[in-house]
Amino acid sequence: MERRTLLRGLAATAAAGPLASLLAVPAGAAVSAGAVASGSAGPPLLHQMRGMWIASVANINWPSKPGLTADRQRAELRAWLDLAVARRLNSVFVQIRPTADAFWPSPYEPWSQYLTGTQGKDPGYDPLGFAVAEAHRRGLAFHGWFNPYRVSMQGDSARLHPDHPARKHPDWIVAYAGRLYYNPGMPEVRAFVQDAMMDAVTRYDLDGLHFDDYFYPVNTPAFDDSAAFAAHGGGFPDLAAWRRNNVDLLVREMRQRVLAAKPDIAWGISPSGIWRNKGTDPLGSDTNGSQSYDNLHADTRGWVKKGWLDYIAPQIYWNIGFAVADYAKLAPWWAGVVAGTDTQLWIGQAAYKVTAAGQPAAWFEPGELSAHLTLNEGLSRVGGDIWYNAADVRDDRIGSITKVVADHYSAPALAPVLPRLAGGGGPRRPVVTHARRTAGGNELRWHATGAAIPRQYAIYRTPDARLPDRRTARHLIALVPGTRHATWTDPSGPRDATYYVTAIDPSNRQSPLSAARRPR
Repeated sequence: MERRTLLRGLAATAAAGPLASLLAVPAGAAVSAGAVASGSAGPPLLHQMRGMWIASVANINWPSKPGLTADRQRAELRAWLDLAVARRLNSVFVQIRPTADAFWPSPYEPWSQYLTGTQGKDPGYDPLGFAVAEAHRRGLAFHGWFNPYRVSMQGDSARLHPDHPARKHPDWIVAYAGRLYYNPGMPEVRAFVQDAMMDAVTRYDLDGLHFDDYFYPVNTPAFDDSAAFAAHGGGFPDLAAWRRNNVDLLVREMRQRVLAAKPDIAWGISPSGIWRNKGTDPLGSDTNGSQSYDNLHADTRGWVKKGWLDYIAPQIYWNIGFAVADYAKLAPWWAGVVAGTDTQLWIGQAAYKVTAAGQPAAWFEPGELSAHLTLNEGLSRVGGDIWYNAADVRDDRIGSITKVVADHYSAPALAPVLPRLAGGGGPRRPVVTHARRTAGGNELRWHATGAAIPRQYAIYRTPDARLPDRRTARHLIALVPGTRHATWTDPSGPRDATYYVTAIDPSNRQSPLSAARRPR
């Protein structure tokens, strides 16, 4: 993902200046509904992925440059999270292990150089712990974004921290195209990178563990893993089949470890948008682009069919009508891939391409991205979108993101519930203790009744005493971050409105409705 946008992301971030001053959304603010867009194909979805990627490699998004004070880093992160709230998103995917380093005090790998400018230097606080807490305080789901095999964006292992695992185990490393990689063909490497990532999963309240499209680097004839192939490649017809099996093992084993350690979190991957072209494989898409199965050794379709992922988020980074890879053909193809499985489909959207030099004319139209979501509404298997990247969501060139929000995000949406968790018990329903008419609107007060504090609350409003429609977001008017006791005011609520409140747990399951209350 970053290889496509690294230079552009750096330039955009540098030009933006301090982030905190750009946004004025208060922490913990409720996400309120306006009128549902008239262009919508039907009632708004109650559960929908609305995410954005916050990249740390090469300081693309956060921190904006290395060596900032801890206070400045915290302020920048708060601003990115406030942006997500302002754009009516419900999830963030934050890169916390960009190059075999860590944004938390890891016993396996050194502190990331993108924090302090010096790999291994303590930033003076726990960035991951802070980020998770701040996201949850705003009602946002936090997905930890990891890169399993990339060790360094430069090719000299001597420049790594002296205690870096790559310095201690030089046989684990392959230098390729000016960068360093862990060798995916070595079982001890695969076990180590899993241990390093699972440390964050087990120690922090993550809502998800996320990979993007990096496994083997693209087009790798010069990637020298011949010794590992000689040692471990017996029984495979060729090098490519062995490499694909190595990636398969990582994906399958991560699935097993996540389920064993934290079965309530989401595990998924955001691969390149093309598995294989139909011209290569009759099961492939009607495209003519780079194939992840062949060029990255990533059998993305196979992972879905084998049930190894909770979700897949293909990066369909092309416009509708693009001859080589048409969004209008790829989105239905992926919907067909997940059909009949329990794997959810969230689509990676290329906000970074809007008005970018050299892009087709479609990317200079304000409605291109909105048209993608309109097309998605006709595909019942599409469960939402993730935007790359945060700076482009903020910059909103030619009003493209504003149009997406107006057309498709006018109502709040809960983050998705994983099918394997849907049948479990949800939280206990809250008790609304107070509903009254004030000068500012209809004021509600309620409290949680279970032992655990809910992740957030959903507020429904109906024009009379009828029960709300909870299959859609038709009557959902706000999501409020979870606290033991809460107060919220509906500034536009009519006098005769009826309100209901539900509690939402970290798996995005709802409690039963509270008793109905009408302001007096």
